Amino acid sequence: MGVKRFRRDPGERYRLDDFDPSDNGGIESKNAGRRYLKDLQGRLNELQQVLYAEGKHSILIILQAMDCAGKDGTIRHALSSFDPQGASVTSFKVPTEEERAHDFLWRIHKAVPRQGQIAIFNRSHYEEVLVVRVKGLKPEETWRGYYDHINAFEKLLTDSGVTLLKFFLHISPQEQAERLRERQERPDKQWKFRPGDLEDRGLWPQYMEAYEEALSRCNTPRAPWFVIPADRKWYRNVAVSEVLIETLEGLNMGYPKPVVNIQDYKISPVF
Repeated sequence: MGVKRFRRDPGERYRLDDFDPSDNGGIESKNAGRRYLKDLQGRLNELQQVLYAEGKHSILIILQAMDCAGKDGTIRHALSSFDPQGASVTSFKVPTEEERAHDFLWRIHKAVPRQGQIAIFNRSHYEEVLVVRVKGLKPEETWRGYYDHINAFEKLLTDSGVTLLKFFLHISPQEQAERLRERQERPDKQWKFRPGDLEDRGLWPQYMEAYEEALSRCNTPRAPWFVIPADRKWYRNVAVSEVLIETLEGLNMGYPKPVVNIQDYKISPVF
């Protein structure tokens, strides 16, 4: 079916009701999906090796979602095939005092990947038009101006050779409730439970409105948004991997050429 179905054309409005969070992509079973994911992970590993060796491109993956949608799980499973020496993960939490003393993009820009590298952002600069908006942490005239700043910032990155992939992991409120209950009941997951998650859950309609506007206003040809079904964890991982593979293959990368007359260099069997 192709990855195009996960996104909208620039200028077209995102309506999250148009995306089914329980979609399985037509894959017959969870086991079939997991087998398919292994193949995808192998291909991702191959493509990352070429990216790292060529050193001409960099990839920035942005993960945004409501609580329990699986940002950490996506990093663990869909992106586990990446070689750590060529990849990094940055989690953006509440800004520190130093970060608050700078513009809202300062801490983001510092974590942008260099050429040959892949960077994964667990949350990002979009918190400034999501959490800040929904919870009224800044005046509306302030956060409304951030859309233009974000688009200009992302244009700077893409003009500099960074390929942006922005994923909204789309979970249903019913599935989120199940996962929150699991966090309450399982001792190995209770450490993840925060009372604030329930506060955010109570603001679900406001968050969906904020996400729809952010996705619609900051969806550009070179920095697209993808809405990934997240009710089925295994399919979430498959869908993200498919988008990554199609994007990396589209870069037409190749290994650097070896030194001239490479076969003329003799390798001694002993020292």
